Amino acid sequence: MPQPAARPRPVLMTPLQRCGSHALRLRLAQNPAFYSPHPINVIDFVPLSDCYGELTDETYLRLVIDLVGLHNANLVTWPGVAIDPLAIFNAVAGRPRSVHAVTWEIYLQAAEQQGGTVVMDKSCESVVFAEDYLKLMPGMLFLNVVRDPRAQVNSLNRAITHDFSSLLNARRWVQAHEMAAALAERHPGQVLTVRYEDFINTPEPVLREICAFIGIDYLDAMLDVGASGEANTIAGRSTLWQSNNKPPIPANIDKFTRQMGMGDIETIETIAADWMRRYGYELITAASARIDDDRAELARRASTDGRRRAWEELRARDPHDYALRRYRAWYLTALRTRLTSDLAPTAAPPASPAGR
Repeated sequence: MPQPAARPRPVLMTPLQRCGSHALRLRLAQNPAFYSPHPINVIDFVPLSDCYGELTDETYLRLVIDLVGLHNANLVTWPGVAIDPLAIFNAVAGRPRSVHAVTWEIYLQAAEQQGGTVVMDKSCESVVFAEDYLKLMPGMLFLNVVRDPRAQVNSLNRAITHDFSSLLNARRWVQAHEMAAALAERHPGQVLTVRYEDFINTPEPVLREICAFIGIDYLDAMLDVGASGEANTIAGRSTLWQSNNKPPIPANIDKFTRQMGMGDIETIETIAADWMRRYGYELITAASARIDDDRAELARRASTDGRRRAWEELRARDPHDYALRRYRAWYLTALRTRLTSDLAPTAAPPASPAGR
């Protein structure tokens, strides 16, 4: 009797965005066995999960449909992939019911449609769900990408998806790496940690190590990301990704020294000093900035103002990027409104010719 085909191996990249995740993903994707689409970022959906109440067949199907809707509201579509909510619902029917089971079934079915044997979700902050994922998929692997916190915070400060504060983003960096390190201690054979700077300086050995870890062949084509159609497409999609179709520039590793003031750099080093030493990053300040609750509160207020201005500037500078990002935010807001007001059972809607 023939055995069922093995499903793609699941991999999660951790632990924080703006770590060079696109650069790594696009190079690995030169091997067609590797599939990693633009992430769903289910972390934005999880706070809504309690609104569904008990996951009966009816409410679970609603959750599946809504998660597929979030996938459809993605900033970057998944070419050549068609996600059928009923196919997802039927596939997860015999498993414990959860947002995570549905999310990963979407990824797995998409990878199967594309012929992938490895599927990676690069929504790095989902490291918070790592143990939940391992309950679903005990063999899951984790690619932990470390980047100099000064460079990463400098990038986060310019990303509309995060805080506009070196203090807040440095704290986020430390919290993320605390979770990733704890995960590696609990499951050492399932976590590979690489430094982004090592990838920039010597890409081939780092890519070979990653390929061996996740179980795909290394290809020389991985060094020529300019030949990637996907890289060229997303480079024109958002200013956040405009360099993703270009070779990495080692001289940019310390670009933060030219873009940040020493006060911000010292704040980051004060918060992340122990972790910087752990990963081999040299401090350039005394790392003795005063950080207390009052300063943190001021940072939160400034970040809120900065985010508002950033949205206004994005709307003026790149209305297409603005509209796509706002659509996803609108979808989540509309979903919350519906779940909190209309989830109670109602009479069946009248028949509509459009639905026939």
